[in-house]
Amino acid sequence: MDNLTNWMTDKFAPKVNKIVKNPWIASIQESILTGMPMIFIGSFVTVLSLVRDIWPAFPDFSLLSTFSFGLFSLFMSYLLPEAIMNNKGYKSAAKPAGLAGIAFFLMLVYPTIDDGKGIITLTTAELGTGGMLVALVAGLFVGLVMTIASKYQLIGEDSALPDFVAAWFNTILPITLILLVGWIFTFQMHFNMSAAIMTALQPLVNIGGSFGGFVLIVFLGYSFLYSFGISSWIIYPVEIAIALPAIAENARNAANGLPATNIFTEEVVGMFVIGGGGATLALCIMMTFMAKSSRMKIVGRAAIIPSIFNINEPVVFGAPIAFNPTLMIPMWIMGLLGPISAWIVMRIGLVPIPEHVFDLWYLPAPIFAYISTNSINGLIYTVALFVISWFVYLPFFKVYDKQAILEEAAEEA
Repeated sequence: MDNLTNWMTDKFAPKVNKIVKNPWIASIQESILTGMPMIFIGSFVTVLSLVRDIWPAFPDFSLLSTFSFGLFSLFMSYLLPEAIMNNKGYKSAAKPAGLAGIAFFLMLVYPTIDDGKGIITLTTAELGTGGMLVALVAGLFVGLVMTIASKYQLIGEDSALPDFVAAWFNTILPITLILLVGWIFTFQMHFNMSAAIMTALQPLVNIGGSFGGFVLIVFLGYSFLYSFGISSWIIYPVEIAIALPAIAENARNAANGLPATNIFTEEVVGMFVIGGGGATLALCIMMTFMAKSSRMKIVGRAAIIPSIFNINEPVVFGAPIAFNPTLMIPMWIMGLLGPISAWIVMRIGLVPIPEHVFDLWYLPAPIFAYISTNSINGLIYTVALFVISWFVYLPFFKVYDKQAILEEAAEEA
């Protein structure tokens, strides 16, 4: 373990730091971290919904989540181009770039417009997690156009005009170009980027309930894309199109005295998503109780309760894991080990395949596993996988904790 940690500290970490310090990657990380309060609010509202499930008279706070985490893609469409311009050194164009990002994003999510009544209709799914990929595309495109335009300013720094007036004139043309591109694609070519993304994911539905399809879809949605800041909800329509018919067939088989055969169900996925996608509960516990970095401890303490209930946006975006190669790799490893191990233990009969619908994914994983399989073996499997995840995350956690300590020392100096 020490040899692995030393290799990662001396060889691996310096190389990935070059990637992390790239202004484009750094801007994505920075914009996600800026939006963290909205993620925390949405996460705690989800935990409160557990109380409402038990006590119906408890107030419904879901709208707090709708207007915080439920608008996260919209927030990203502003924050990302603003961060890009700041990191590129064009601070006077940062806020105009952010405003252009909002406008461009709202075009790309293909709103319905009733000209006669002056009504624009947008779905909350597109403004929230469902539009995350579109927001990243919009933000990066706006950042690229504004960066190029800032190199060829109409009014230079030596102008007698006030800085804010110069910024107006220097950003009018690039913003017009950005909006023109959005207008052409959305309202002239009728190109729906969100629909195009789902069409691109459609082949995943076709490989359905096979071992390869199960592993690939879960790995992409819960680990790989998630580690790039793209919520697992982006692939949820594909996943649910496979998982719901599968559990329905299992239930019919059980009613007729036949064995359940379909493993790709939400009831199985919830067994290995321990703390959230990528089984991040172990990392969250390490950050809370073992970290020497002040920032890591603070994020761990804030994220540990949501993580117990399998809500890991706070740790994914707060540590961060997203766009952080040091912590992305163990997340990928667990993203593969989870579905592979579940498939194996169920195929050989060590753990029963779920026979009935049970999609309370926000229950702590061992409880969820016990209820969904109606077997103590399900609980034992989840606990064993948690132990494995601990040893997978541990060396990467140690390396990143050291990096965080050095960064904090540099900031203090």
